[in-house]
Amino acid sequence: MTRIPSPARSGARARARKVFLCAALLALAVQAAVAPASAQGAGHRYGSDCVRTARPLGDEAREVLAITRKAKADLHLNSVELKVTRGGREILTDALGESMTGVPAEPDMHFRAGSVAFSYVGTTLLQLVQEGRVGLDDTVERWLPTLPMANRITLRMLASNTTGLHDYVTDPAFLAELEAHPFRHWTPQQLLAYPYSHPFWYEPGTNWSYSHANYLLLIQALEKITGTRIDKLLRERVTGPLGLDNTRNNFTPDIPRPVLHAFTSERGLYEESTFWNPSWTTAPGAVITTHVCDLARSAAGIGSGELISRSSYRTLLDPGTVGLGHPTATCPATVCLEQTEAKHFGLGVIVINGWVLQNPSFSGYAAIQAYLPSDRLAIAVNATKTKDTPDGNMAEVVAQRIAAALAPGAPLAIV
Repeated sequence: MTRIPSPARSGARARARKVFLCAALLALAVQAAVAPASAQGAGHRYGSDCVRTARPLGDEAREVLAITRKAKADLHLNSVELKVTRGGREILTDALGESMTGVPAEPDMHFRAGSVAFSYVGTTLLQLVQEGRVGLDDTVERWLPTLPMANRITLRMLASNTTGLHDYVTDPAFLAELEAHPFRHWTPQQLLAYPYSHPFWYEPGTNWSYSHANYLLLIQALEKITGTRIDKLLRERVTGPLGLDNTRNNFTPDIPRPVLHAFTSERGLYEESTFWNPSWTTAPGAVITTHVCDLARSAAGIGSGELISRSSYRTLLDPGTVGLGHPTATCPATVCLEQTEAKHFGLGVIVINGWVLQNPSFSGYAAIQAYLPSDRLAIAVNATKTKDTPDGNMAEVVAQRIAAALAPGAPLAIV
């Protein structure tokens, strides 16, 4: 979920000496046989390539670490994971704080990545346009016949948030249900019922307003266009080519091990939210988890347009949103937000002072992937909360402070 505006819980007996010895020998034999394969599976830190930067640290890495430590204290964060690179070269990878009480946070711990998936969907759409499979301005009635005004809504409008559809994530009726039942599984039809119950904010294509419904629908369209389920499509076209082996879809609330646990006070009581059901965040097949090293690689790969042509990259950064966004009699200024050259929404990405980013924040998880093409600088941060953490995406604040030190001429001014 993008903040414009802004969900796996975790037993041997011996009955006689002879049985015990046999079992022990058998266990050793099995362990020797399967250890090499198991070591490579999800949940095993053996052989992980997402580890803390070797000490001693260089000057730049020490500066970033000091900034992060101070931010963690200032913001009362439970944990901070980060990776910063320039030109593909590691500046710092680290993790501070705890996953749970007594369990240190580690860089290779997995967390929910929410709207980062939208940047993959935008890139995939542009690839299909490059290949002549679809046109960006094709209307969507052939793939989404039940969508109101489908014959006037285009793929570009869905991807750039210019349809005028309400956002179910800000609908009071939806929020009340989500708060009361955080473990509920949601279907796309149930989610779309909320925006469909409201009139459009404006005539499609004439204004700008953020809505998760747009990407829910765009994903459905892409599946019909390609005949491929979205998790497989994104693996084939984005996460596979970028080498994001720890970024994957989850059809259940489970998270691959090792897990960074999350906590939140959003329901009034500070409680664990790690395994709240995230099915509401987007379409089935695009509900992803990742770790901070993949997030940094994702920032660079998407933010540089590595997987698309130069022309498509220009469209990724500005699909026609700049200049849109203005309040009207039917759309308040809190919804129809101004889209400027310095700060606007692209195709599944946000552009701020040259930075290309995504910033998921929900159910106790807050993250950001940000890339500055002019400096080839990638910043990836994930943060979890204590009961005293301020509201909002605090990973953004950590990233802003790092960016101010490493690229002072390009402020990462999200708020």
